Parts: sequence; structure tokens; C-alpha cells
Amino acid sequence: MSTTDDIFLASSGSLESTVAWLSTVLRLRSLEDPALKADEYLFSAGARTAEGAVVFVVEPNAYGSVDPEPEDVSAIDRYTAAVEVRLVGAKDEEAQVAEARAVFDEVAAGQPDVAIVLSHNMSHLAAAYLPGAGVQTFPPGTTLDAPDIETWRDWVVS
Repeated sequence: MSTTDDIFLASSGSLESTVAWLSTVLRLRSLEDPALKADEYLFSAGARTAEGAVVFVVEPNAYGSVDPEPEDVSAIDRYTAAVEVRLVGAKDEEAQVAEARAVFDEVAAGQPDVAIVLSHNMSHLAAAYLPGAGVQTFPPGTTLDAPDIETWRDWVVS
């Protein structure tokens, strides 16, 4: 099973400044890929929870809506950057989830002034960090979407 985990950042700076501090916090190595768009960045780093490496794609958050209808509200609407986190190698969902959570925790500790959301498969909300409030881990199955707004409303940028 192929899974993805994404970290969304609510940074007040430009994407370039977000990439700069993220690279420092996570000790990222820049990678070249001719398929990248002008506003996409590709990085790698050693894995934190498993053997091997992790690749990261950092880009503007194209998944949120600026002014959604009430039924279309999402936990990631007000986040400016998206970071795809992928553990390289054999597809192991548990290892992927553990690695993404370790990266999330490292970013929250390393950049405490930035709100962060960790999503799984772009549908479920795993955790959120708000400056001054701390980290909240959500029950399995909590979606990013309006039906679960009462669960996540106080833990995301709105």
C-alpha cells in the first residue's frame, strides 16, 4: 500500500524563507530534478526512525481554499506551505507514519513560532501544533474536513 504524509506550515514569510529555515531545522540536502516546477523544492535527509533516507518536496499549499463554503472548510485552508514526506525504500505504512511524525515533532521543536499540521493520505489529520498551545494528536480517522471541525477547530490556524 502506498501512503503519503504531508506537513502543512503556516509561515508568515515567503516560501523561500520557509525553505531556508526548514532546511536548517531538518538538516536537508538539496536535490536537483528537472521535473520540478519553479516553486517546488526537493530535498533528502537521513531517516530518523528507520534505516535509509527521506525525501521531501516543499511547495506552496495548493490544497487549501482561501474562502471556502462552510461545508468545504478544511483544517489546512490557512496554511501556506506543504511538505510531502516520503521514506525511501520498501513500502511500509507503519514506518512511513512513524517517520512523518518524527519529522513533524522535529519541526515543531525547531521552529516553535510556526503552526503545523500533519496529515496522512491527504485525508486524515494526525497531529497539529499551535504556537503557545502545543501539540495535539488526533484520534485515528479524524478527517481534515468540515464534518470533524469540532475536533480540530481549536488546534489549527483559522
